[in-house]
Amino acid sequence: MSDPAIVAEGLTKRYGDERAVSDLSLSIPAGSVYGFLGPNGAGKTTTMRMLTTLAEPTAGRAEVAGVPVTDRPALTERVGYLPADPPVFDELTGWEQLRHFARLRGIPDEEADERIERLLDRFDLLGDADRRIESYSTGMTKKVGVVGAILHEPAVVLLDEPTSGLDPRAARTVRDMVAELASGETTVFLSTHVLPVADELADTVGVIDDGRLVAEGTPDELKARSVDAVDGEGEGDLESVFMDVTTDDRTPANAEPRDESPSSHPEKETHDRARIDS
Repeated sequence: MSDPAIVAEGLTKRYGDERAVSDLSLSIPAGSVYGFLGPNGAGKTTTMRMLTTLAEPTAGRAEVAGVPVTDRPALTERVGYLPADPPVFDELTGWEQLRHFARLRGIPDEEADERIERLLDRFDLLGDADRRIESYSTGMTKKVGVVGAILHEPAVVLLDEPTSGLDPRAARTVRDMVAELASGETTVFLSTHVLPVADELADTVGVIDDGRLVAEGTPDELKARSVDAVDGEGEGDLESVFMDVTTDDRTPANAEPRDESPSSHPEKETHDRARIDS
């Protein structure tokens, strides 16, 4: 059996007195799709930022594609990451942006052009490739981000809400691509609020709440937990499990609502920008 593609042991992240992720442990097999679910502010994005070296863990350890998350240069060669807001330059065209991604990854121009053309065509964006991104819709920008995340054919891809803002056809293309990546032995770590997407694609689903992993199992295993406990009848669903294992009361009394966006943590934003620019 091959080594897990993603391993985390006691992974913890704090910002001052705030605990974003607490004692998270994961072991995700290579070539699988891991669906990562949780309420807003539960720690999903923070976890993905730690796994991609964009946030430094306060405690614990993690390896992705066999590389410690402390080794940024080695890890970035093996990993693709799509944040919820794709990191693009509005003044570039879609093609120029993807060429920029390819050069950062060391892909020769001729090889990059072939991949870019093929992927843009698949996402029905080839005809808009020479338009500036500032003229793109939210969905078109998300498509560029998806292509950029997989352009260098990484061993592990982390996707944060990849179908958000997409029309049904484009969302279907993303789902098909996730399935194809996994069938080709790429590991996909998929954060989504669209529970049917997790149900359809994920081999394993993990649910995080208040920074802690509160449930994990195959979709069928988790859905079985929602079947009526009295008579054993009925059909389970991930929404019922999600509601059962998460709570609305995650914010302490007299505290401000939690927000995982970088702007809610000035020290986080400054630190992460420095790491991205380095």
